Amino acid sequence: MDKEKRNGWLCIFSGVFILCLLGLVSPSMVAAANDVMIIGVDGPISPGSATFLARGIKEAESVNASLVIVQLDTPGGLGSSMRTMVKAITNSKIPVVVYVSPTGAGAASAGVLITVSAHVAAMAPGTNIGAAHPVSIGGEDIQKTMSEKVVNDMASYGRGIAKEKGRNAEWVERAIRESVSITADEALENHVIDLVAKDMDDLLTQLDGWEVTLITGKVTLQTTNLTKIFYQPGFRDKLLNVISDPNIVWFLMVIGLAGLYFEFSHPGAIFPGVIGAISLILFFFSIQTLPVNYTGLLLIVLAIILFIAEIKITSYGILSIGGVVSFTLGSIMLFEDVGVPLKLMAPTIILISGFFIGVSTLAFRAYRSKPQSGMEGLIGEVGVVKERIDPEGKVFVHGELWRAASRERIEPNEKVEVEEIQGLLLKVRKAINSKF
Repeated sequence: MDKEKRNGWLCIFSGVFILCLLGLVSPSMVAAANDVMIIGVDGPISPGSATFLARGIKEAESVNASLVIVQLDTPGGLGSSMRTMVKAITNSKIPVVVYVSPTGAGAASAGVLITVSAHVAAMAPGTNIGAAHPVSIGGEDIQKTMSEKVVNDMASYGRGIAKEKGRNAEWVERAIRESVSITADEALENHVIDLVAKDMDDLLTQLDGWEVTLITGKVTLQTTNLTKIFYQPGFRDKLLNVISDPNIVWFLMVIGLAGLYFEFSHPGAIFPGVIGAISLILFFFSIQTLPVNYTGLLLIVLAIILFIAEIKITSYGILSIGGVVSFTLGSIMLFEDVGVPLKLMAPTIILISGFFIGVSTLAFRAYRSKPQSGMEGLIGEVGVVKERIDPEGKVFVHGELWRAASRERIEPNEKVEVEEIQGLLLKVRKAINSKF
């Protein structure tokens, strides 16, 4: 198979692979009217888990399932994703139960507000809930002024949800402001949750006859003889859950940028271009679910343009410096309420800056250096007269015999220096120390 065909098949397979990544979804028909759909949310709250939960609730609504149970175990996560999940739960047309389980699980940070937003909030014995004080994505405390704004906003948000659901709004506010945490029994005693159930069957037994209020009105639950259907994540959900991490998103962008740069600077390499294109497509796919600042995104796009322009235009580093500045500012501004940690971003930016500055330095030195080949490379070279120049003769220079002319008479075996080239005729003059 020749190179063109091989490259063509590689591009086709790459395109099919990308379509598979972006097109695979969870099974559509997973529940019926006499079923309870169980949606497992295990791990950090992210755009991927928020999308998975919202789609699962919509699926349950579309088939008129009797009940949705969200089996929750989370250390917390992104505030924006938490709000997406809270909205999906509170606006559901069918009852949604959040069940913190199994034993040993917890609903920390964002998990507190997800739990209290449910129509029925339940926990398994040996679980805990609380510690909802907001922190940055890297786990560090937010700066004081910004912290006050974020904490006040989150406290009022949580208090509003708890009051609407008839739960302990004061405790929810303490969990946000003071990071308090309590066990399942303490949560039941403090009216943070509605019941404690040892397992899923016990939960369904206790829910039978429970009255809940939906946006459409009051509903009495009938949970006997319901079939448990587990809503499984598809490959698309698993992929999105991985690449929706802001750190992964940022690295996808860096890999895409590097791949395209090497493909443009070394046309025909193929592999860097394919990897770069796939990474950028995944980058643009994942930022759909993140709170993106489009000014930051435009700055990164500008950086890509400047880096590619550096290949085509001799700017002696000006375009590269502009690209590095634009890339740095864009990376800092890229996400609204989250950010890539500086300790992760700084080494990469330094590496990129060093690379482009090094390339620009080499280009500048090449421009300033004397040509080493071709006709221009003869200027300044010293040769030997082989046939008297008067006014023309022949000289041996740069390993070749040339016709030469001079304003003065020069005898054989004298050294000459090339001053100018006119076609195939060299203009020369006597060199210093011209005799052998």
